[in-house]
Amino acid sequence: MLKKLYIAIFCAVALTSGPAISKISGQAPDFALKSASGENIRLSELRGQVVMINFWASWCGPCRQEMPHLEELYQRYEPLGFTLLGVNVEKDRRKADRMLDDLSLSFPILFDSRNEVSEMYKVLAMPSTIMIDRSGNVR
Repeated sequence: MLKKLYIAIFCAVALTSGPAISKISGQAPDFALKSASGENIRLSELRGQVVMINFWASWCGPCRQEMPHLEELYQRYEPLGFTLLGVNVEKDRRKADRMLDDLSLSFPILFDSRNEVSEMYKVLAMPSTIMIDRSGNVR
């Protein structure tokens, strides 16, 4: 079952993400960011789950296009120990909030307005997606 989960998630990422490839591997750097709901989410607290981190911006057309697909993926695999973190990289959160008002997303949206996390993960373009296995390693 776990193998099917990885394959399904990999296929979804391949189909929805653009050419942006992160150059990070090994143990995923830990971070904590505030979510749209106001809670602090720390990556290390999600150990034991498969985590997809999706970096996005409101000005990015492909980011907007992939959001409904990411929501569908989250709804389908969340019961199996999968979580998705949408990380907005804009300095002005209001732009992201306006975009989110148009979408019905249930996965956590985090804000990296100082681009510390996107730099930590060597994100080169939007959208970018990072997969982290249950042991906390970037895949």
